[in-house]
Amino acid sequence: MCNPQRFHVDCPSRKLFDQIADKWSMMILTVLDSGPMRFNAIRRQLEGITQKALTQTLRRLERNGLVEREVIATSPVAVQYSVTELGCQLKGPFKALYKWTVDNLDEVERARAAFDQRIEEEEERLRA
Repeated sequence: MCNPQRFHVDCPSRKLFDQIADKWSMMILTVLDSGPMRFNAIRRQLEGITQKALTQTLRRLERNGLVEREVIATSPVAVQYSVTELGCQLKGPFKALYKWTVDNLDEVERARAAFDQRIEEEEERLRA
């Protein structure tokens, strides 16, 4: 077990946390929460994701047991993705994180504006 105060490079929890907290994983799992979807349907739901990023993220999610890939024997062959039982366990934490985001967005925006103003003032002082 890793010490939660020190995330070593070889810590298994760090590697899994990296997957869950990456740019696209949480959004992909949330999109798939509505039911199985094909690749392009997922892509249409996630504005800005590239084909490469979606492919890589789905593969990592599948490898970690959070997403299942199913080949459908049609002509042409189709593939659909769905959230596994293990992946569904993230629903509660994701909803809590989303709620926190919505509840605190105004405060975060104020902090960003204050930071940007402070940096701008410091840069002006350095130029003077």
